[in-house]
Amino acid sequence: MPLLSHLSELRKRVTIAAVAIIVAGIVGFAFSDAVIAAAAEPVAHVTGPSLTSLNFTRIGEAFDLRFKIALAIGIVLAAPVWLYQIWAFLVPGLTRRERRIGVAFVGTAVPLFAGGVAFGWLVVPQIVHLLAGFAPAGSTTMLTASQYFDFLLKLVVGVGVAFVSPLAVIALNAVGVLSAASIIRGWRVALIVIVIFSATVTPPSDLMSMLIIALPLCGLYVGSALWAWAHDRRAARRVAAASR
Repeated sequence: MPLLSHLSELRKRVTIAAVAIIVAGIVGFAFSDAVIAAAAEPVAHVTGPSLTSLNFTRIGEAFDLRFKIALAIGIVLAAPVWLYQIWAFLVPGLTRRERRIGVAFVGTAVPLFAGGVAFGWLVVPQIVHLLAGFAPAGSTTMLTASQYFDFLLKLVVGVGVAFVSPLAVIALNAVGVLSAASIIRGWRVALIVIVIFSATVTPPSDLMSMLIIALPLCGLYVGSALWAWAHDRRAARRVAAASR
């Protein structure tokens, strides 16, 4: 296709994806009350030396928060549409083998991302209770609603994305770019990256929360290394059998 045709096709795909996100975002705005109530549940049940509450510190903060929640819900609900648009745009330039790898990648990435989001959501109450417990007796922990939801969104989405990251290692191994030996040798670099990422998506100076996030990611890295090792062994056996 000529360049202008590619640009026209890209514009069409982007427009469809944007409309889907807007429509899903309107639905998300309608359910923002329920999301706010569910997300604030850990805060409402904090027990101990401090009373914890969510606060809105400016007149438009509540609307901004609802808009942010609606956008996040819209992106999630419209994921099948915009993922398909990306796929439809890329497919004509892919070989049959690359298409098979792409389908397997997307089919595995979706449940992994959902599992990471669920895991992030489950650890939020523990993190909130742990951090609120450091407040001195008789004090009140007053949380800004926007800051709390920014932390929540960063944690939940960040963990979801992190759960998908081992697939990138597997994909690079599947297409022959990265060998299992290289993956295993690079465990020190991977560990540093995991620790930095875990520290980024959790509150500062909270070692326990960082470990809660880092340990599953280390397990996923080990799993991707084992998959790559088994894949390389199968490939080596096929090459040996073909050379006989």
